[in-house]
This record gives sequence, C-alpha cells and structure tokens, in this order.
Amino acid sequence: MTSEHDLLRYEVEGAEGADDGSPVAVLLHGRGADRHDLRGLRDLLPQGTVLVTPEAPHPGGPWAYGPGWAWYRYVAEDRVVASTLLRSLERLDDFLADLPGIVGFDPGRVVLGGFSQGGTTSLAYALTRPGAVAGVAMLSGFLVDAPEEVPVRRDALDGVPVFWGHGFHDPAIPHVLGVRGRARLEGLGVALTARDYAMGHQIVPQEMNDLAEWMEGIG
Repeated sequence: MTSEHDLLRYEVEGAEGADDGSPVAVLLHGRGADRHDLRGLRDLLPQGTVLVTPEAPHPGGPWAYGPGWAWYRYVAEDRVVASTLLRSLERLDDFLADLPGIVGFDPGRVVLGGFSQGGTTSLAYALTRPGAVAGVAMLSGFLVDAPEEVPVRRDALDGVPVFWGHGFHDPAIPHVLGVRGRARLEGLGVALTARDYAMGHQIVPQEMNDLAEWMEGIG
C-alpha cells in the first residue's frame, strides 16, 4: 500500500489481518534511496510484524545524493547539518503520532530503525524523544555528534534496547564509527546488542536473523 502523510510518502507491508496490539517496525532507508528500498525485509522480520517504510523529506539531488531522498545532509565522520536532521525528526513526530491511521490498527510494540542514514536518524529520534519507541534497530549507521541538538543523556534510552549491526569492511560508515557510538551508549548503561559482520555497507541475511531474534526478545 502506497500513501502520503504530511509530505512523507510510505509503504506498508503485512498489515492484512493484523489486529490491535500487533508489532510494527518502522524502517528508514539510507541516503539517496526511497521508501521502496527496505520493503523486501518484511519476510525476514518476526512473524506478524507489520513493516512501514516512510520516505525521507529531503530530495537528494541538491546534495549530490542522486535521485532519491535523504534524512539529513552529511558533513564528515559522525557530523551532520543539524537543522536538516531536526527537520526530519519533526516529520517523524507527526508520522509516528498517526501510525494507527497509517497501519489501520492500534500498534503494540513499535521498533524504529533503518539502514545507514535511516539508522542514524532512528537513534537520534529515540535520544531526543525518550520512551517514544520500544526499541531502535541501527543497521550500519552512527551516533550523530551534535551535543546541543541531539544530547546523549543517561536517561534518554531507559527501557529502550538498541540493536546495532555493522560491517567490519564498511567503506561508507567505517566500523570505527560504530565502535565509537556503541561505547558512548554503553557508557550510559543502554541495553545494547552489538553484532559485527564480514561485510561492507550493506545488509546480510545473518544480520536480519540476528535482528529478528532481538525483536522477538524485546516483546
């Protein structure tokens, strides 16, 4: 199902037959991709999970990201143009608030996550909206360095577990950035599940198996 919501277009997979209390995974695509990019992950998620894939609000063309879309403008390492990220977080506020209307039922557990920029944005959202989601799935992203806009507070992720998968050979977001971000979260006492893979900047089947197991465990 394709639709729009306050300028965020989206896809919904697996909502047929879902009922109140069904789990929902909201997965955000990476830089230069679109809402269709992660739709194929639906069958790799725990049975009964409804997948929602919104499209980022910033066109990628003006930033030389290709014909797709972006959640923020990247600077270097773990730095971004904060105003562009904040704009996306505000759009996600409205989007998640109306999630019952989007999926057609009252969701149970909601996991927010994504790949690359999508994972980075998801973690930033959870850090700035304590308790807004039940878990965060970080797939090859980073913890953004923006102390004023995205403060990393000890209480921000209380009761919100984080799955962080990363590739040892990632050329786009080097593994060292994953190590750095994970260390900061661990210093806060976050319930962090870290998994590394012999891969580049991608998603592999073993990572999805690990993610599905993690999602079932936070139920």
